[in-house]
Amino acid sequence: MRQIAARGLSRTNPVAAAGALGLAARGTAAAARILREVGADVVLGGGGYVAGPVGLAAVAQRIPLVLTEADSHLGFANRRLAPFARRVCLAFPIDGRTGDKYLVTGRPVPPPATDRAAARELFGIGPDERCVLVFGGSLGARSINEAAVEAFRDVPYRVLHAAGRRDYDALVERVPAGGGYDLRPYIDEFAEALLACDLVVARSGGSIAEVTAHGRPAILVPYPHATADHQTGNARWMEQAGAAIVVADASLTPERLRAEVDGLLLDEARLRAMSAASAVLGRPDAAQAVARQILAAAQA
Repeated sequence: MRQIAARGLSRTNPVAAAGALGLAARGTAAAARILREVGADVVLGGGGYVAGPVGLAAVAQRIPLVLTEADSHLGFANRRLAPFARRVCLAFPIDGRTGDKYLVTGRPVPPPATDRAAARELFGIGPDERCVLVFGGSLGARSINEAAVEAFRDVPYRVLHAAGRRDYDALVERVPAGGGYDLRPYIDEFAEALLACDLVVARSGGSIAEVTAHGRPAILVPYPHATADHQTGNARWMEQAGAAIVVADASLTPERLRAEVDGLLLDEARLRAMSAASAVLGRPDAAQAVARQILAAAQA
């Protein structure tokens, strides 16, 4: 692994922004040296401030550039590099990003789990029990965590909740012992958890690619401070397809969450329809689709 220096571009501090641009210039020069040393045939950019200097170095050396965009809009680096890329692989359809350059491949995710009975056994969920999976990323999502522990304190279904390491210690004392509420700081077997559950409650970042790859319906609470509000765009994509219900973070209460979850779990036909819609959106072969574009660019 080779490293270059880079830093995010501040939108509010001109001095910090100037420093980031200077660092990006040095990073571009360093990336150019690395690309020459390794004899790169193609460069893959995944967005973000580190990808910018490497992408610029590739363009300057006429090395084919393939970009991937994980959200419902092009980020800053990808917007600047897209005109020079051979292909831009999109996780979602994006208005105005059409034509031969843009291809909706989905977001690459680990292979989905396939044995539901084994997945349920792993988490101690009975074959006839309903299960709700709650998560919010590695740190968790505090508003979802707080709403969930109150909403699901005494429910007739199972709850599997990955609270994140930040909030776990504060939450664990509030979960009744011996019930069907399984609170954990993190779930290592995430694919199995998705397969084992009947409904997901989560933010709407990149993990929704794994949710749809498993064909799971969802109640999505977009993180309100995400860059360009991209999580709302991600969530609306699922909602418009009939695969999710979207609840604004400011509107999330224990009562609202309990009502939405209970309403879905009691409506078998709607839950099945949402699951089918989610599966249609899912692209479990996205990694292979992106790999094909990389190989095609290298061989062109």
